[in-house]
Amino acid sequence: MTAQFLQFVHDVVARLFGWLPRPLDPVRSIKAKLSLALGFAGGVGLLVFLWSIDFYRGDLLWIAVAAALGLATLQVMAHGATVPLREMTVAAREMARGDYTRRVRTRSQDEVGELAAAFNQMAADLAAADRQRRELIANVSHELRTPITALQAVLENIVDGVAEPVPATMSTALAQTQRLSRLVGDLLDLSRLDAGVMPLRRDVIDVPAFLDEAVRAAAVNAGGTGQDVRFEVSAPGMAISGDRERLHQVLANLLDNAARHSPPGGMVTVRAERRDEDLLLAVVDQGAGIPPAERERVFERFTRGERATGGGTGLGLAIARWVVQLHRGTIAVVEPDGDRGCHIQVRLPLHT
Repeated sequence: MTAQFLQFVHDVVARLFGWLPRPLDPVRSIKAKLSLALGFAGGVGLLVFLWSIDFYRGDLLWIAVAAALGLATLQVMAHGATVPLREMTVAAREMARGDYTRRVRTRSQDEVGELAAAFNQMAADLAAADRQRRELIANVSHELRTPITALQAVLENIVDGVAEPVPATMSTALAQTQRLSRLVGDLLDLSRLDAGVMPLRRDVIDVPAFLDEAVRAAAVNAGGTGQDVRFEVSAPGMAISGDRERLHQVLANLLDNAARHSPPGGMVTVRAERRDEDLLLAVVDQGAGIPPAERERVFERFTRGERATGGGTGLGLAIARWVVQLHRGTIAVVEPDGDRGCHIQVRLPLHT
């Protein structure tokens, strides 16, 4: 009961003084701020008490008046010093309930102001992480449901005798299991990315043979999912030092995106050339392309962009950028050569 009464008194006082200015906000040290507040309050109380002695006798009434004026001055001078702390307490309780929208408003330049700014940044980061978590659950659930449903239908038809386990039927089932395997692989890579543990196993890679292998695998995957696209490879004879498995993952993601977003009968072009001491690799499709405003965001996690009509978790390009950066390279969406299409360019050092 006493705690509730004190809280009530505190709220009443805070509202009464809520309209007052905050004269100590520009002070950059909480110690200096408290010293100034106490100094002004003590000075006012002392002046009133000395003034009472000159004109009246210094009885208890004037002592009480001096103390009251000193406390009032302290409240005025220190007004706003602890408001951000109280707001942070309320916001922290709301965040514990899952509400990350609360922010602390302060103009203080001292340590409390810095703490409030850090608290707001933490709240924004937690809100973004919570949004990404929800998007991950939604995207993964959708991506898992599609191949599982298709695979279940194929197996049920075979078990019920409706369909025979002919090569075409089994090829469809295999394509769906491969899709599931790629999704699980993306999720495992995401966990490794967060943990920061992914050593590279460097080998000497023959570029033309490597690109031909990746394109053949992409053509098989595209055929298994009913995507009517063609692939074209252009690469001079050269070699690069890198992690074959990880670089194959980058190219597979780029080719899969290009195939999914190409029109029926479209062409996906893979070009490689040497630029000084770098390998310049380009994957170009004939789809709708990526708007300039989205070209940087597509490499962020869970971002699927405006043209993401063919599914995907939004992890492929984020993982691709991560692998390229591990090889000390760069990846970017550049302006297409023609009016349409998406042009993704990867630049990797030939030797590291």
